[in-house]
Amino acid sequence: MELSQEFWSSWAWPAATAVLGFVFFALVFRQYLARRRMHQFAWSIGLLFYAIAAAMEAWSEYVGEWNPTVYRIYIVLAASLVGFLGLGTLYLVAKKRIWGDIYFVFLLACMAIFFVGTFTVELDTSKLIPGITVGGQALGASGSFPRVMSLPINITGSLFLFGGAVISIWRFARRREYAYRMWANVLIAAGALILAALGGRARLGDTTGLYAAEMVAAALMLAGFLLAGTLQKGADAGRAGREAARAEAPPA
Repeated sequence: MELSQEFWSSWAWPAATAVLGFVFFALVFRQYLARRRMHQFAWSIGLLFYAIAAAMEAWSEYVGEWNPTVYRIYIVLAASLVGFLGLGTLYLVAKKRIWGDIYFVFLLACMAIFFVGTFTVELDTSKLIPGITVGGQALGASGSFPRVMSLPINITGSLFLFGGAVISIWRFARRREYAYRMWANVLIAAGALILAALGGRARLGDTTGLYAAEMVAAALMLAGFLLAGTLQKGADAGRAGREAARAEAPPA
């Protein structure tokens, strides 16, 4: 059992997740720079947080300790990344941008409160040990401030991420020309489910495979984000095709 725990908590798992995250962050952010779509911007932030948090996990495992300052930053980024991934999905599926803007402001406010709280609370240094069990325990008891600030971010972000993906799957499942949209959201939903399931199990005390699951979930969601990043291109192509068909049609 001890060897199994050492294997699953190896620094190599989060290191691989960090490399994957930084690569996909660069690709999605490049798409944002080219197209200036808010869902790509939000996903870029979430992916960057994902990669940095994974790199911090890898470093803590490698050196065998958590630096208190690194931990304070890590816990905010790790809790906030789902919020920004959900924000990107909200921007993508909502008919009015204002809903995404409102949630964006909500996320920034929660992050600011959480960040200030982590740097003002006295950490329980006995919990700052290497390993995937550390979580938010060093901040205090579950439900205490500032640890509780992760809940409004995680809950809303997960709802938007998974709920938006399911809505998109339902919208495009019966439209063959938009099959790529459906599969993009299938990948995102699968990755979100893996994270939610393994995260819930970890909070119950079973952390076996959590780092590996993070890497698999990252690969699934990031592949979905890249595929979804072609949505505007697909819409433009579809519109051009319809216009060409109308132009070629004989006059009534």
